[in-house]
Amino acid sequence: MEAVLNFTTTCLPTPRHLSSTHSSLLPFNLSFRESRRKFSPKQASVLRVFASSQAAAPDSSTTVAIPSQMKAWVYGDYGGIDVLKFDTSVSVPEVKEDQVLIKVAAAALNPVDAKRRQGKFKATDSPLPTVPGYDVAGVVVKVGSQVKELKEGDEVYGNINEKALDGPKQFGSFAEYTAVEEKLLALKPKNLNFFQAAGLPLAIETAYEGLERTGFSVGKSILVLGGAGGVGSLVIQLAKQVFGASRVATTASTGKLELVKSLGADLAIDYTKENFEDLGEKFDVIYDAVGQCDKAVKAVKEGGSVVALTGAVTPPGFRFVVTSNGEVLQKLNPYLESGKVKPLVDPKGPFPFSQVVEAFSYIETGRATGKVVIHPIP
Repeated sequence: MEAVLNFTTTCLPTPRHLSSTHSSLLPFNLSFRESRRKFSPKQASVLRVFASSQAAAPDSSTTVAIPSQMKAWVYGDYGGIDVLKFDTSVSVPEVKEDQVLIKVAAAALNPVDAKRRQGKFKATDSPLPTVPGYDVAGVVVKVGSQVKELKEGDEVYGNINEKALDGPKQFGSFAEYTAVEEKLLALKPKNLNFFQAAGLPLAIETAYEGLERTGFSVGKSILVLGGAGGVGSLVIQLAKQVFGASRVATTASTGKLELVKSLGADLAIDYTKENFEDLGEKFDVIYDAVGQCDKAVKAVKEGGSVVALTGAVTPPGFRFVVTSNGEVLQKLNPYLESGKVKPLVDPKGPFPFSQVVEAFSYIETGRATGKVVIHPIP
């Protein structure tokens, strides 16, 4: 995901305000203990589309003793998956006035995690070494002096980096603890467990902001390219359930056609057998999550919009980078709690904390279905 927009959401009723002040990056102190253990990839066989919690949450009412050091995955150089190292003595991050400290229960991978590790936006990245991870779900164990709403024991989720490509935190979510601004978080939906919630924040915020940026509204049609992916699966659901789309079409491989239909797609196009741009149907909006903007512009109506998350952009396509916003999550929580919008976790997961390297390898194949989640942590 690359490029250029901050956007304020206005389409849905505003929930309670989570106010805070943006803080600077935290000091980072860790020692590397390189682990060369090899782990076997975890296998599973059933696609997981979740409507309600099936895993018991830990007791969040118990006071947690916060250590000075924690386990985390780190990298001190940019590169391939071999730069990832498991460290047992990373300093627990300090909490700024507008932040809370989260005991991490689950985290999720996004394509931006791999691009960051590869050094694709090193010019705007925070200094190395880095604990990766944007998405988090867990329990608040400490609050800063300026925190207004959240309290110790709250179960929360969110995308910890307000600007995905501009100085993301050195202390990410692939650790036992992470410090996050209150304004970037929301209470976890009551019906979801931690690993279901962890897969949502960056993807659902990206899906929502992209739709909002196009001016999508009741009665419009949309084509989603890559409807079985982390963002695409949520674009389908939000377009239908939140924005009131009249028609939702999507592309998917043969084995995932029934899945995308179950998410709300009216038309599922098998991209292994058909070219969507040759079908003759035009759409008000095309949401391209796979990098086919040059083809997408052939299937958009005159005056329509094409969102291009990756690959080259062909006018009238546009690209944006999501801005993390806890209020968006709060606005969407009722749709998640009612089951109208469901998280989709890849069947190979959740990956245990010991298999973060395998999880990175898997997401970099581009073949994940829904989100790649890490759970439990540690």
